[in-house]
Formats: sequence, structure tokens, C-alpha cells
Amino acid sequence: MCLAVPLKITEINGNDALAEIEGVKRKIRVDFIENPSVGDYVIVHAGFAIEKLEEEHALENLKLIKEVTDALESI
Repeated sequence: MCLAVPLKITEINGNDALAEIEGVKRKIRVDFIENPSVGDYVIVHAGFAIEKLEEEHALENLKLIKEVTDALESI
């Protein structure tokens, strides 16, 4: 199963980019989004940014993902 997660773009070089969240960095592609910029939050699936997110929504998604993983760890 794959999960799309929000990441923050920290570097861009053409259609290649570096994105991170909580110190975890990933190389991603930004082919599918318009005008990507450093500082943008994006939903990443299978290494591709597929949608831009407002920071508030990205942080809320991350909070919910953490709640689910924390709950699963306690099972």
C-alpha cells in the first residue's frame, strides 16, 4: 500500500526537487504541479508531487497521520 504524504520543498533543480518533513529528506519530481517554489508544501505519491497544499492543511494532515500511527503502535 502506498500513502501520499505532505512534504515541504527545500530545493528545486528543473523538475527534480528535494523535500522534507521532520528532518526526513526525499528526492521528488515536480513535473505535475504548476510553478513549484521552495517553501511550498506538496502531496507526494510515489516520488511525484501531485498537488500543492496550504501550510495549514499540510500540517493538519501530518498531525492526523501521526495520530493514526501512534494509535497503531499501541495495538
